[in-house]
Amino acid sequence: MAQTAVADSETGQSLKELARRNGLTAAGRLPGIAEYTRHLWSYRHFIAAFANAKVSASLGTTKLGVVWQVLTPLINAGVYYVIFGLLLNTKQDTNNFIAYLCAGVFIFGFTQSVVQAGSMAITSNINLIRALHFPRASLPIAIALVEVRNMIASMAVLIAIILLTGEPLTVQWLLALPALVLQAIFNAGLALFVSRLCAKVTDIRQLIPYIMRIWMYGSAVLYPVTFFSDRLHGWQLALVEANPMLVFIELIRHALMENVTLAASPLRLWTYAVIWTVLVGVGGYVYFWRGEKGYGRG
Repeated sequence: MAQTAVADSETGQSLKELARRNGLTAAGRLPGIAEYTRHLWSYRHFIAAFANAKVSASLGTTKLGVVWQVLTPLINAGVYYVIFGLLLNTKQDTNNFIAYLCAGVFIFGFTQSVVQAGSMAITSNINLIRALHFPRASLPIAIALVEVRNMIASMAVLIAIILLTGEPLTVQWLLALPALVLQAIFNAGLALFVSRLCAKVTDIRQLIPYIMRIWMYGSAVLYPVTFFSDRLHGWQLALVEANPMLVFIELIRHALMENVTLAASPLRLWTYAVIWTVLVGVGGYVYFWRGEKGYGRG
């Protein structure tokens, strides 16, 4: 140590300059967001492997395995059709209500699954976080990737339902792809946001099922979007039309179905979708990054 101190005084370098020249950083330092993003990108293979492991673990304990990824939204759609379509007769003003309902259930379920799994991304992997050093954003992003994979299987079933109920295959169907990409980015940002929030305040996780249920009722999943326009006006209707889940559901319905009544013009829906994707995708990422050094402590 004495020799080091002499060397420092002879060269005129401070300890900070010496550390910077040798690539040393302060313990517990929060990296800049650009540096953090580069570090996260270098772990892309770990993220993919972790996502595959999550899929294998979730399906390995069931006999039907991957079939449940398709059965779950189908069962939900069937139950909702009986309750809302037949008993409450919400289908009376909607052409092809089965396809309309299934599109809403499948698209909403995509985001719902990400939020529910993302709320446990940190707390359920606390031992991994404490044992290994890696960008913590890898965990919620991997969860978002798992749900993207599940959604691919669900979309195949949704497309089959839509075709079987009489909708024609048109070039407009290609619009479903960018809509799903925007929703996937939105979901990733949402997973990052709720994972940090639930890591800080674990009780919030108990409220998520109720929050998602209220969100579903406000997203025209189970009944025509005209239900809102007939009852709401002014800022209330504008607020509902800007609901991101309503926007993504309406974009898929617009892409896959003909003669469907939309909450707003397609241009406005696409504008809302891009704005929500940027706000939630970037905002969720920044919010999670700010708490990077706190995960696994306490």
